[in-house]
Amino acid sequence: MNPKAILYIILIISVANYIFELVLDIVNLKYGRNPLPKEAEGIYETEKYEKSMEYQRVQTRFGFVSGGISFLASFLFLALGGFGWLDSLLQPFFANEIARAMVFFGVLYVASDILSMPFQWYGTFVIEERFGFNKSTPKIFVTDKLKGYLIGALLGGGLLYLLLLLITSLGIQFWWVFWIAITLFTLFMNMFYTTLIMPLFNKLTPLGEGDLRTAIESYSTKVGFPLTNIFVIDGSKRSSKANAFFSGFGKKKKVVLYDTLIENHTTEELVAVFAHEVGHYKKKHIIQSLVSSILQTGVMLFIMSLLIFSEKLSLALGANSLQLHVNLIAFAMLYSPISFVTGIISNVISRKNEFEADNYAVETTNKNDLPVALKKLSVDNLSNLQPHPAYVFFHYSHPPLLKRLAAMQ
Repeated sequence: MNPKAILYIILIISVANYIFELVLDIVNLKYGRNPLPKEAEGIYETEKYEKSMEYQRVQTRFGFVSGGISFLASFLFLALGGFGWLDSLLQPFFANEIARAMVFFGVLYVASDILSMPFQWYGTFVIEERFGFNKSTPKIFVTDKLKGYLIGALLGGGLLYLLLLLITSLGIQFWWVFWIAITLFTLFMNMFYTTLIMPLFNKLTPLGEGDLRTAIESYSTKVGFPLTNIFVIDGSKRSSKANAFFSGFGKKKKVVLYDTLIENHTTEELVAVFAHEVGHYKKKHIIQSLVSSILQTGVMLFIMSLLIFSEKLSLALGANSLQLHVNLIAFAMLYSPISFVTGIISNVISRKNEFEADNYAVETTNKNDLPVALKKLSVDNLSNLQPHPAYVFFHYSHPPLLKRLAAMQ
């Protein structure tokens, strides 16, 4: 296959993906105009439900604009040989291939972020502000960006450097060595993300003595869940939306509760939310997801090893010779249909796991506490009660609220 044919294939994939997502968004937007269903009565008041529909409409329409501009910019950059042009621009200044590749990806990252930054700002300080979610400030927005650049340079840059070093030194055999390295990195981040990364953005405080701590510890003891500590994260400094998650790996687990979650729920409801997360642990969903991710990464790296040294990929993107960093871009685009399929499968499994975790929580706590907690979360976050089934199939990692409530009943 000649380079021009490869470029056409990549462009077709890009256009097809954009059109598919656009159609899904339009279908989902129209589907959300339905009146409040009977089974949702008692969850949303009519005024609140209309506000949630308006929130979905505003978000989707904003996505049309930001997504359209992003697609057009990337399509033109790709079609006009922008990647090859950038590489040729850097060649006189960086004779070392790895150094040039690092700068190449750095320029692309910063340029992409600059393009998206106005939309991020508008989404935060206009849309989220309008609907009462935003608690962030311009100072937090800027410092988050700077911290993100630093972490991206250290972690992302370090992994990229290792990948390029292995490719240039080991040839086609690089894939299994890097697979081992990325697996160890993933395990490390699972263990220490809360300790090392999260404190750079948020303050984590041990949950003080009181009814909530006693109830969570009592429940953990009852079901045999190894809990190391309970933290409260100051999520309210950025948004009024609530969440909770687990951190850690193996038998030592930590629970992190958003302060906004604690403010809006009773102790019983919070224990039920906690029980849902314990259900994932008990059903081994966390391990299964981790193993699946590792295996998918291995397959991707193996396929990459078969294509990474093809000069035609570089020529297709406008380079004048084989350039490994340009080939990484080309491979990512060619691999995207496979990622799309594996993403669908992952979402199907994830939704099944959510049902199982809900069931575990209902069985081990008061059966009414989790449904009430989920209803409150849905209302507080203005969640879409009636997403289109096709949109759910392709994008939702969690089942819609009404499906979860029906399953628990």
